[in-house]
Amino acid sequence: MKKLLLLMFFTLMLAACSQNTTDTEASQEETITLTYAFFAPESTFPAVQMKEWKKRLEERTDGKVTVELFPGGTLLEANNMFEGVENGTADIGLTTTAYEAGRFPMLSMSYYSSDFKDAESASKVMADLTKEYPPETLKDFKIITTFATEPSFIQSTKPITNLDDIKGKQLRVGGEMIPVLESLGASPVGMTQAEVPEALQTGIVDGTVSSREVLKDTKLAEMVGYTTDYPLGVYTFFAVMSKEKWESLPEDVQNVIDELNSEMTEFTGQYLDQHIQDAVKWSKENHNHEIVELTDSEKQKWDKRLQEVQQKHLEALKSEGYPTEEYYDKMQELIKKYSKDSE
Repeated sequence: MKKLLLLMFFTLMLAACSQNTTDTEASQEETITLTYAFFAPESTFPAVQMKEWKKRLEERTDGKVTVELFPGGTLLEANNMFEGVENGTADIGLTTTAYEAGRFPMLSMSYYSSDFKDAESASKVMADLTKEYPPETLKDFKIITTFATEPSFIQSTKPITNLDDIKGKQLRVGGEMIPVLESLGASPVGMTQAEVPEALQTGIVDGTVSSREVLKDTKLAEMVGYTTDYPLGVYTFFAVMSKEKWESLPEDVQNVIDELNSEMTEFTGQYLDQHIQDAVKWSKENHNHEIVELTDSEKQKWDKRLQEVQQKHLEALKSEGYPTEEYYDKMQELIKKYSKDSE
């Protein structure tokens, strides 16, 4: 009888241990779900980046991680993206420096340069600068990836061929590029890209200043007939995760996310450059959109105005203790390096 009882006891113990092991393994194999928020529609190029990042992460983690995408402001808007990631409303948030005036003083130098060539090289430049000069604003966040737009161009309802044409024009522009437009004589209007179509239709603005994919993506080519071929600054995008959430992820998942960081910088820049070529071609073929060229002498006048406002901005930052000369020289060095790579 005692032998029978002992046998039953050990059988139950083995079953319990087996169950505990199974439960532990199941727990370890539970899928990790990450929520990823963005404020613009899913057709825009940053949202295309989100889809590609989700695809690559899920594939490389063999389904261990799934990503739920929330573009179009369905979870967080531009004005609460950082706060929403910090408090856990979303695990990852994607936003741009365009709507964060004053929060990225060093990165603001990219608004004052006409030297950027395309989105791919600009993305690599801004990614490198962010690594070498980490923004104080992001000290409590893990940067998942960094990328940038192509240079911004003036897209207007009437042709702008010289400084007289631009004088007094109401042009929509994002954030800290306002002084640049003011230096050229325009009357810049701050508003989000989503507000632009209605503002153009009602005559509130005479044009917009942004990268050119919007001609097709938001059908602006139906309202603006001209793009002035003079490159202005670029806007930088960050995808961020809170440090707390980052540290909660398994090491193998962290490694994959780190691998994707520079990959998505390159992917997004290349995608946007090709997409812009398609958008400009579509605009010309379907809406007779015209590219306005500046004469050499006129371009020199614009360059002079831009250099003056750029110098004033650099001096203002330097007076606040920022290493502006060092940063600016590094930015120019990287622009030359990556522009050559993309030729």
